Amino acid sequence: MKHPVYPKNTDETHLFNELRKRVNQRVQEIPENRDRYIRIKAVILPIVYFGSYFLAVFNGDKPWLYIACYIMMGLTLVLIYLNLIHEAAHNNIYKTKKYNKWLLRLFDLIGANSYIWQKRHIVSHHAYPNVDGWDTDMEQSGPIKIFPHVEAKGVQKYQDKYFIFAYPFYLFNWMLVRDFRDFFDKRRVIYKAHGESPAAEKVKMILYKLFYLFYQIAVPVLFMKVSFGLAFGAWVLEIFVASIFALFVLLPLHPLPDNEYPLPDENNNLPYSWLRHQLEVTNDLSNNNWFIRHILGNFNFHIAHHLFPNYSYVYYNEITDEIENFACENGFVYKRFPILTALGKHYQLLKYNAHNVPLKYVFEELDS
Repeated sequence: MKHPVYPKNTDETHLFNELRKRVNQRVQEIPENRDRYIRIKAVILPIVYFGSYFLAVFNGDKPWLYIACYIMMGLTLVLIYLNLIHEAAHNNIYKTKKYNKWLLRLFDLIGANSYIWQKRHIVSHHAYPNVDGWDTDMEQSGPIKIFPHVEAKGVQKYQDKYFIFAYPFYLFNWMLVRDFRDFFDKRRVIYKAHGESPAAEKVKMILYKLFYLFYQIAVPVLFMKVSFGLAFGAWVLEIFVASIFALFVLLPLHPLPDNEYPLPDENNNLPYSWLRHQLEVTNDLSNNNWFIRHILGNFNFHIAHHLFPNYSYVYYNEITDEIENFACENGFVYKRFPILTALGKHYQLLKYNAHNVPLKYVFEELDS
């Protein structure tokens, strides 16, 4: 199937080249090599995750400690994704791609699949963010409707009421359903964007999933005399916590009523240039503190990531300064909201979509 095409805009291409020069110069002026902090995390975070696991299984006679350790694993799982997996997929941690690929394999050990996720993220999401039928992160399926131009059907008409019960199952769906569908279902977005995956990767995916469930649930029961109820319940709680934490970070950045959802025309041409598209479909968060910058991987500066994915998040503070000034100088949109406001806007999007409210009316309301 033909991929969507960004229209060529010579003026905006020149503007982006100028922005890139400004960003490169700004980063080069930073005296310290901040990338080393991510490499330190590449050691610490896996130790915390697997250390929590071993502390749990060797203390199966202490249920509350066991549960607390699994909750810590759930929180650390998301931190590993934000700080390590996401950056390794863009080869931003080590200078050698091979080392980044090795680190990316950590994703397989904690329940996801590194191969198919990297394809989703690079080939689909970064290439066509917020484009229906091409952005795997916004793929339209199941009980939640994200794209405003798609008519709400069935239970989707009530999504603003039950989403709070559906979202905690986010990572269960990712680990146990979505990965399998993306490997084997030819109707999925990733198949259109990437084609069929190699058989070896399919086999590896299944084996890693089995190993993950084996060490998470079976090992404590079979070898450490942990009751099945405690082992299974702690694992479920781990993924519930990780799902809520992950969505708290991911939802405020793209699926808001303030962002656009561009549709290709009859010739598969998108309405905006690549530069303008990224600014129209993405927003930043105004929250900016030590915890967000150093623990949560600077997820608040998401526009910088989409425009300059070759830079690690440790430079996004300065890069965002340049982007904001550039947007103001050249008449580009730049959106930034407090995180609680952004989460509230996501709820508004679910409500608008449940009732099939066209976004053009929403934008008129926002402007007024």
